[in-house]
Amino acid sequence: QVQLVESGGGLVQAGGSLRLSCAASGHTFMVMGWFRQPPGKEREFVAAIRWSAGSTSYTDSVKGRFTISRDNAKNTVYLQMNSLKPEDTAVYYCAADWGVIGTTPARYNYWGQGTQVTVSS
Repeated sequence: QVQLVESGGGLVQAGGSLRLSCAASGHTFMVMGWFRQPPGKEREFVAAIRWSAGSTSYTDSVKGRFTISRDNAKNTVYLQMNSLKPEDTAVYYCAADWGVIGTTPARYNYWGQGTQVTVSS
């Protein structure tokens, strides 16, 4: 059974840092990524990594602040979030699939349960 389990969310002040983790079980995916859904808004792409090559993609608003990485041995992907801003407040979801990196939710068939990130001003 495929399962994605996220952890690491929480409450942080603006300018602070958090690291999200997503552990995959039941399968090793080609692509894993992070999406977020701010209150009252649609789910949006944050970052993704291609497992074998390690190539990455980021949405413009997080470039230079967020870093996605992976640990092959643990089958886990991380999202290091620095210089957090109030507009980063959202439920963050881990996603996984095969093929190339996609930036829309429809490109991913497997999802975690989500973890809340709240950035106070």
